Amino acid sequence: MTHLLGEFECKIDVKGRFMFPAGLKKQLAPGDQERFVVNRGFEKNLTMYPESEWMRISREVNTLNLYNKKNRDFVRYFFRGATELRMDSSGRLLLPKSLIAYGGIEKEIVLNAYGQRIEIWAREAYAHMISNEPEDFSQLAEEVMGRANKGTGNDDA
Repeated sequence: MTHLLGEFECKIDVKGRFMFPAGLKKQLAPGDQERFVVNRGFEKNLTMYPESEWMRISREVNTLNLYNKKNRDFVRYFFRGATELRMDSSGRLLLPKSLIAYGGIEKEIVLNAYGQRIEIWAREAYAHMISNEPEDFSQLAEEVMGRANKGTGNDDA
């Protein structure tokens, strides 16, 4: 399984295209280097997945019981705006105008890659989000990750 990592600044042209960074492409498995799915992120950003990861997540989401209203709502919101992207011969990806508007994207974006996803942020929104680091990141880390090492013999975290 691919584990993506890094921040990449890109420019977006008037048509909504951006050059996919070579350093990020190298991290992807050969079958995942040219086909992606992008949709609205949980914040005012976009989330892009290599096609194989999108298929895995879609299978998981599609197992939800749609007779449950919360599940239906989640599925609708999760899939809203989802769009397949294919890299062109110049190594560019074209973002849909509706998603560009949703993310408040103008000319510059930041790709924040982690795990199996790539968040796409308007540069200003990303800078704002990063500058609003929690006052006590150590406490947040303990609350979120404090149990991660339980049972591994490494309980110092």
